[in-house]
Amino acid sequence: MDKTILIKCVNTGETKRFSRGVNLQEVAGVMKPTLKNPILGALVNNKLTELNYEVYHPKNVQFIDITHPDGMRMYIRSLSFVLYKAVDELYPHARLRIEHSVSKGIYCELLNHHEDLSIQEVLQLGERMREIINKDLPFIREEAETEEVIKLFENRNMYDKTALMRHRGLVYTTYQKMNNHIGLFYGYMVPSTGYLNVFDLNKYYNGMLLQVPMKDNPDKVEDLIIQNKMFDIFQEFTQWNRVLNVTNVGDLNGTCYNGMAEQIIKVSEALHEKKIAQIADTIAERKGKVKIVLISGPSSSGKTTFGKRLAIQLLVAGIKPVNLSLDNYFVDREKTPLDEHGEYDFEALEALDIPKFNQDLTDLLEGKTVDIPKFSFETGKRFYDGEKLQMADENILIIEGIHGLNPGLTPAIPAEKKFKVYVSALTNINLDDHNRIHTTDNRLIRRIVRDYKYRNYSATDTLSRWQSVRRGEEKHIFPFQEEADMMFNTALLYELSVLKPLAEPILLEVPPNVPEYAEANRLLNFFSYFKPMQPREIPPTSIVREFLGGSSFNY
Repeated sequence: MDKTILIKCVNTGETKRFSRGVNLQEVAGVMKPTLKNPILGALVNNKLTELNYEVYHPKNVQFIDITHPDGMRMYIRSLSFVLYKAVDELYPHARLRIEHSVSKGIYCELLNHHEDLSIQEVLQLGERMREIINKDLPFIREEAETEEVIKLFENRNMYDKTALMRHRGLVYTTYQKMNNHIGLFYGYMVPSTGYLNVFDLNKYYNGMLLQVPMKDNPDKVEDLIIQNKMFDIFQEFTQWNRVLNVTNVGDLNGTCYNGMAEQIIKVSEALHEKKIAQIADTIAERKGKVKIVLISGPSSSGKTTFGKRLAIQLLVAGIKPVNLSLDNYFVDREKTPLDEHGEYDFEALEALDIPKFNQDLTDLLEGKTVDIPKFSFETGKRFYDGEKLQMADENILIIEGIHGLNPGLTPAIPAEKKFKVYVSALTNINLDDHNRIHTTDNRLIRRIVRDYKYRNYSATDTLSRWQSVRRGEEKHIFPFQEEADMMFNTALLYELSVLKPLAEPILLEVPPNVPEYAEANRLLNFFSYFKPMQPREIPPTSIVREFLGGSSFNY
């Protein structure tokens, strides 16, 4: 039998022969792929793995660095392990809780600590992290029988992790070691701590903010941008989860086993209804002044259902909402700005006829009758079909769109006449104390299910477009989040458990020979931690019905 194999490096397009059992670190040393930053891992036949992976059969290998989404996840995951080790060494009785992303960093708290973290304590933790990084300690992947791993973590009182291990029911479980510390981080690590030189740790509210490298300039950390409103909405839902005793996926799975799942659904929906009513009441308090409600949020955040439910609550408050679509105000196709690739940039603010839009708004606020334009996406031209709009005293205009919070959208409208709402699915539950659920994953899963169910798009189609969607959000939506008068979190505590049986078969259709397979495989692994939940108790007005189906609203 031939003791050599062929390996193709996707980065260079070269194919070379290697001895069976060669690891990817050695392959990289021979094939020398030209990446701008240190190699962190690789996609082997479109499946992510670490650099110590040994190859025994012919493979296609794409090496990745921190600029790749999987590379950034590996970096942050490894950095989180370093933070855990630093906390355990300095405050062995404290419990590190890695909460959520905010202010372009990751918010973390110490539970069972004597008091809120001080600036000095955060500085000490940051310094200990740098000492660990300077030692260049390797991340070692271990595998043992699951019952043995459970005992290992129970001895360290890490029951948030053992609950998930029991749910998955695997014979063997993989965990990580770094020097004398063990961790359970659901994914791959960089080769060693020496790769993690770019980070910062700062005091933030009651805890600390772990700052990570910039996507486009990974030699520098992201700028700290204070997001008080975003932080408050996260904390509000975190407190609710603690009241319900559901802060991790292990707790959520437990509600399925003990018959409490239906109560979790009902309480989650009641909380949504209460929050939407509060927003409507706030608008009603400014009746006579506020005449325009602007709703903005990223893809699959549930803006449409939120807008419909807000309209109902406004009616309860004696206000009659009228809808106006920003899609009506696209400029003619030949006037649409181009992006850096020379393609039409329909997400740019300049793709809208801002002067016409503001003139129509001004006329409506003055009580005039306005001919509403329409836009044909087929011809790329504006037209009129006779639709007219006039506002009475009891009317309020609801406008939904990605530019809703951008001051450049409505410069002619006085600030006191506008009420701005930011809507997003801000995931409010973690896998466990050290493994957070990315809010973008929550929205991506929603979009995969909806695109498949209502738009005839495969998961491959949706995944291939996702990075472009994300770039548009980073450019046009996220910079204006704090412009909102109020924020609404559309994420529901139970929704990933309900979406699991719908999303899994769609993701399984992604073939291994396409680049999107890596992301599909990651999401399938992610779902393995959830017990499915039945949707029968979800009301027809729920935001998740926009994606799940069975909504009583027309879209």
